[in-house]
Amino acid sequence: MSIPRRRALLSLLSLTALLPLSALSARAHKPSGTLRIGYQKSSTLFTLIKARGALEQRLAPLGVTVSWHEFTSGLPLLEALNVGAIDLSADVADTVPVFAQAAGAQLVYFAQEAPSPSAQAIVVRTDSPYKTVAELKGKKVALTKAAGSHYLLLAALDKAGLRLKDIEPAYLTPADGRAAFERGSVDAWVTWDPYLAAVQRQSPVRILADGRNIADYQRYYLAARNYADGHAAVLAQVFDELLNTGHWIKQHPQEAAAQLAPLWGVDAKTVELANSRRSYEVRKVLAPALGEQQRIADAFYAEGLLPHKVDASALPLWR
Repeated sequence: MSIPRRRALLSLLSLTALLPLSALSARAHKPSGTLRIGYQKSSTLFTLIKARGALEQRLAPLGVTVSWHEFTSGLPLLEALNVGAIDLSADVADTVPVFAQAAGAQLVYFAQEAPSPSAQAIVVRTDSPYKTVAELKGKKVALTKAAGSHYLLLAALDKAGLRLKDIEPAYLTPADGRAAFERGSVDAWVTWDPYLAAVQRQSPVRILADGRNIADYQRYYLAARNYADGHAAVLAQVFDELLNTGHWIKQHPQEAAAQLAPLWGVDAKTVELANSRRSYEVRKVLAPALGEQQRIADAFYAEGLLPHKVDASALPLWR
């Protein structure tokens, strides 16, 4: 990738954190037989898989080791994937691949989780006078730019006959968004689990709208295109482990919450509430399932948040 193009990508994605040093050094000297996985603290399935050493066991017979690289959010994670610092990305919100695709990222849809529409929501304080999304006109709303909840807000506003320009958006990280919301600096906050579950359990809030019948919220796993082309056997093992882990979480909700709580730094009841709203149903990405990806791309373009139109079906699918 040329330097100007990479700078354009960095600018478009509005990175909020630097790439981990371990990932940057791996870019220059990729060990033979190593699968480099990028994840976030809230990447549920990969967090459990990493803690158990499950992939290391699966891939050892293939002569493949695993290196793990933690990121603060989905956008820098995909930048690392695009520049060759990692090979595979843990789940990111459905909006993130759209922004990466607009910047020309060479990625492949590896897998997706089935819809979890209630795992993100627009919340107001319990004493708020606002009862509908339409009443947010002219009000200040906190959200994280390019997150899945960003599209939820666009879709909810559209359903209410409003546009983004009709409110005052405050682009904040989840931690800063919650702080602003709880001190009353914003009128509403748009967020996702486990942040949604945490604020529900710890603060007096009311859900104004969630994603049901508005935004499906399908989370995606992505691979670098050159890695996917040459490592089918490795990715098949990863897919099976993700599938099995997703099934296990839904079948053992309390045990899963107990294992994740110390890894996430939140209490088990909050984890269990968050997990109850996520499908964790891992499946292959099929072209007909990309309809909402196109709606997301069109919505962001209509608001002037993408530099050009994006054809969501143009990103290759892993087979």
